[in-house]
Amino acid sequence: MARGDHGGAESKGGGRCLRLVLGDQLTPEIAALADLDPRRDVVLMVEVHDETVYVPHHKQKIAFILSAMRHFAQELRDRGVDVDYVKLDAKQNTGSFTGELKRAIARHAPDRVVVTEPGEWRVWQMMQDWREECAVPVEIREDERFVCSRAEFAAWADGRKSYRMEFFYREMRRKTGFLMTQAGEPEGGAWNFDAENRKKLPAKITVPKATAFSPDTITQEVIDLVSRRFDNHFGDLAGFAWAVTRKDARAALTRFINERLDNYGDYQDAMKRDEPFLFHAVIAPYLNIGLLTADEVCRAVEAAYRAGRAPLNAAEGFIRQVIGWREYVRGIYWHQMPGYADTNALGANRKLPDFYWSAQTGMACLRACVEETRANAYAHHIQRLMVLGNFALLAGVTPRAVQEWYLLVYADAYEWVELPNVHGMVLFADGGLLASKPYAASGAYIDRMSDYCKGCAYDVRAKTGEKACPFNYLYWNFLIENEGHLSGNPRMGMPYRNLARMSPERRKQIVADAQRFLEDVGAVVEEG
Repeated sequence: MARGDHGGAESKGGGRCLRLVLGDQLTPEIAALADLDPRRDVVLMVEVHDETVYVPHHKQKIAFILSAMRHFAQELRDRGVDVDYVKLDAKQNTGSFTGELKRAIARHAPDRVVVTEPGEWRVWQMMQDWREECAVPVEIREDERFVCSRAEFAAWADGRKSYRMEFFYREMRRKTGFLMTQAGEPEGGAWNFDAENRKKLPAKITVPKATAFSPDTITQEVIDLVSRRFDNHFGDLAGFAWAVTRKDARAALTRFINERLDNYGDYQDAMKRDEPFLFHAVIAPYLNIGLLTADEVCRAVEAAYRAGRAPLNAAEGFIRQVIGWREYVRGIYWHQMPGYADTNALGANRKLPDFYWSAQTGMACLRACVEETRANAYAHHIQRLMVLGNFALLAGVTPRAVQEWYLLVYADAYEWVELPNVHGMVLFADGGLLASKPYAASGAYIDRMSDYCKGCAYDVRAKTGEKACPFNYLYWNFLIENEGHLSGNPRMGMPYRNLARMSPERRKQIVADAQRFLEDVGAVVEEG
């Protein structure tokens, strides 16, 4: 047996402090390891069944996390750290964090346990139980990898009836100093250059080759394990190409800055058939697992801007996503849990169509996005929001079904980031707490920002009828169904004025087309 790989053996003895590192805390400077003493302490890392199946995660997501964990453990061992690593298929593995922590306490008889606060509420609740159930003190440390602490966000949010990312983002810019002048003003005289970041992709533009990493021996062993144990889970393993070490994650960041960042701003909202990555960084999985930190990626992008290697709209757009949106949704998650997931402001109650799994639909945009999600455990933010999410919103799909789908299909999805994005931004299920209006759109938006509509089975120019793009009549049907909820929203004034001008006959046709289509795809009202 390799040194430190206990695999479930029940030997006693060891260090004074047992330091538990979770699978999304793969940062050498994580709080739980800050004062590590390699001469006495033991680092505990566990692969547990509960975490792979609380939703049936995409096969690549499971393989990515387990491989990154194993590589991180080996890097700690190379530094002389004693790592007690319990693999998923270890014979005595209890399958839960709690069970494995208790077994490790019995093995090592530590004076105390140290762990960094988790990203998800359900694990936070487990940790509170550990303080009562474990035979030794359990110290839970703040996760210092984020710019804004949970307490700091709570203070910012206190007394507000609704939250707006733009105001929070400005506070984070001031706090970090990113893209600020010496006089304390935003670079370029504006906080936000989003209006410059909505260009359609030119037909002849060259898209850089995707950054990919070949599986090494450790990764291939994990891929084989996932293939055996989770063969019924969604997703393909054949194209696995994720970085699983900090070194490779940094290489991916460098390639983004060198090859994609200059066009990232202009074309971040664009979509193109068979080009799932375009000019996006595709580093969210590395940020959310801890192989990269928010501070280092923002510093690198800012340095590229100041060196003249990237335009301001690209640098600002990227940094806004990291220290603005990412921090904002985390803050809302912790401030609103545990009840946040249960709200359903629009009363959405239809089933999620089967094509979210099979990709078997005549709608070319949805088919492409589901196929790419299945192949890569990835889709960029406009695909997630304005195609996959827009359909679920317009169709009135039950929030919990949509939230679970997003949580399980993407390699970067953890509840703290997935839930507010889907519940609040995609579905408007929180009634406007996170976003000021629903992100609803007809087929015209998808046609403008992509090439999906060419060759589609439906006609994006047709408004009603069996050949019309379903997004067109679903959009107006959504406004009709939610008129009582949304007509008073100031940002929905124009579409509701247009709806008011429609004849009763056209409204009736819209409702009939929507009802027919939703029944055909199985998006029927759920009973109970």
